[in-house]
Amino acid sequence: MTGIEVNGLVKQWDEQRAVDEVSFVVRKGTLTVLLGPSGCGKSTILRMIAGLEIVDGGEVHINGVDVTHQEPAKRGVSMVFQSYALFPHLDVRENILFGLKVRRVDAKEQQKRLADAARMVGLEALLRRKPAQLSGGQRQRVALARTIVANQPVCLMDEPLSNLDAKLRAEMRDEIHRLQRNLELTMVYVTHDQTEAMSMADQVVLLRDGRIVQVGPPAELYERPKTDFAAQFLGTPPMNVLPVAQLELADSVADDSRLLGVRPEKIRIAERGLAVEVVAVDYMGAETVLRLRHKAHALMARIDGRAEAAPGDRLNVAWDAGDVHWFDQNGSRLGGA
Repeated sequence: MTGIEVNGLVKQWDEQRAVDEVSFVVRKGTLTVLLGPSGCGKSTILRMIAGLEIVDGGEVHINGVDVTHQEPAKRGVSMVFQSYALFPHLDVRENILFGLKVRRVDAKEQQKRLADAARMVGLEALLRRKPAQLSGGQRQRVALARTIVANQPVCLMDEPLSNLDAKLRAEMRDEIHRLQRNLELTMVYVTHDQTEAMSMADQVVLLRDGRIVQVGPPAELYERPKTDFAAQFLGTPPMNVLPVAQLELADSVADDSRLLGVRPEKIRIAERGLAVEVVAVDYMGAETVLRLRHKAHALMARIDGRAEAAPGDRLNVAWDAGDVHWFDQNGSRLGGA
């Protein structure tokens, strides 16, 4: 069953289209990530779904109902913002219950929902604290609890973890994903962090300049990117995309206009292959990332364990033919590759 359906969504800022004919479907009870660089339109799309931004073209349907021009309060959605949006003068308990009191939910029902939500996110001992007395992670948990008590079938999240450190982000990713599954929420989650997208999403909507580049499960975007942009946006380190005509490859010809793509983890040091110079060595413990140069082109290789290489070394790298992705000169994936 469809949870959210976006059809031909348009947002115009003067002469610029911030969102340009965007369409996608979010199945009920699944998590879709809107992914892309800053300024690609992902937060604007989320706000149009929520009703916080006027729709200049297209439609938004939630659970089969056209809500394109409905008030936000009538759409059956809850929203978590990057800034947490907590009231500084209210304690945790009152912040969580604020929306329920505005909607005049029965007092007994308020207390039941509060107890359930506080238990789910581990806030039972912090209900009397003010936001200023909480860590960033605790504030985020308050925002999550407020979403849980709202008891809405659709949850929208706008970069909720961007203010947290790396370790806490990883913990909160797991927490949000667990809650989404347990509560069977239909969730749309905005981020520019491809790690969040890869680890959380049932579906990724990759955006660039207000348009959709590719939609699909994370593995599909990683293994069969439709463009060189998609290929390089997902993956750490990103895919190497190189012009064939400028490479000294045994099986290439000078007038070949294609782009060759190969993931860093598919590259190996070999006796014969592409001649490169080692620019830098990033030892990570379980793996080593080699930053390499071939003529004027930079590329990276990810080697398991510790690689016996040092800056300035000259060596050869190779890869299997089946690991190559081919793109035309405009960056579009070539069929069957």
